[in-house]
Amino acid sequence: MKIGITCYPTFGGSGVVATELGLALARGGDDVHFISYAMPSRLSVLHERVRFHEVTVTPYPLFDPYPPYTLALATKMAEVAEYEKLDILHVHYAIPHAISAHLAREIVSARNNLPFITTLHGTDITLVGRDPSYLPITRFGIEVSNGVTAVSQWLRDETAKNFATKKEIEVIPNFVDPARFRKHAGALSGLFASSGEKLLCHVSNFRPVKRIMDVLAVFERVSRTIPSRMVMIGDGPDRSVAEAFCRDHHLREQVFFLGNVPNLEEVVGAADVFLLPSEAESFGMAALEAMASEVPVIGSRAGGLPEVVVEGETGYLLPVGDVEGMAARAIEILSAPDLQRRLGHNGRTLAEGTFNVNGVVPRYREFYERVIG
Repeated sequence: MKIGITCYPTFGGSGVVATELGLALARGGDDVHFISYAMPSRLSVLHERVRFHEVTVTPYPLFDPYPPYTLALATKMAEVAEYEKLDILHVHYAIPHAISAHLAREIVSARNNLPFITTLHGTDITLVGRDPSYLPITRFGIEVSNGVTAVSQWLRDETAKNFATKKEIEVIPNFVDPARFRKHAGALSGLFASSGEKLLCHVSNFRPVKRIMDVLAVFERVSRTIPSRMVMIGDGPDRSVAEAFCRDHHLREQVFFLGNVPNLEEVVGAADVFLLPSEAESFGMAALEAMASEVPVIGSRAGGLPEVVVEGETGYLLPVGDVEGMAARAIEILSAPDLQRRLGHNGRTLAEGTFNVNGVVPRYREFYERVIG
């Protein structure tokens, strides 16, 4: 099968899932063509069946300051579809990608059948899509898709409720490669925590919905009781505020801001506890990667996260903003090696089973075949 994939090339969950999906499909024998304005962040593995097509917007004074990327993307999609004889387009994020795919389908319709499916990931539905300026076109993108998937039951329900759509939406969860994400105890943890210290970890795009200050508030309380350090992976608008907090509260020697790192799995796998106190999570990809790495997760009971983290089995979920409760749970885990091992083992088992790349990717491919008909 020849598949075109469009995603945002950033370090966010949608780009990660889209890239890992494409690579898995290529390993299975499909030809995969990524179409975006930049190389996806995790597309670092060369493969004979993977190609990248860059979307460029021609500079023109009348386009300033908003060049028409959506139109350039549609043109590139149509071009790649015709030249490479694509069987299907798979776009991640409803806007603008579903709209571009719809336009591309219209461009080539006289010469080629080009179905496309849209995968909903979260903020395209819960934040951007619900904005009155975008709601009608987001609903339109969903309705005109040949197939629609959502990464969690919660997100499917939110889509149906907020957009009043009757479109059938299939739930296909995010996934992880257990061969890549696993426990990495030893040398790497020693880079951040000295002997006897515990290591806590957080990964996100540092946007307000991730509640970065709650992460630091939890860590500050934990560090009063247990000698520990904190690694913050990722980047975004709230990083400066978080770094200022650490300077003002004398935490600079205990909290490490690493930015976007290529060896994410090694850092996460060296942690003792993973913190994800988000306002909302459509799925919780970072939590799943921590679970695969045998790291217990402490997060918010919000959005689709309860579909990933099993309360009391792979970690603990508390109300949004309950930093006292999250800190108490973290201290409980870090003070009981047997509990930490049990939660980590259970998380790994769940990742190897329900969320294994080898089990989830075939569900996408089966969905492609159904849509193509």
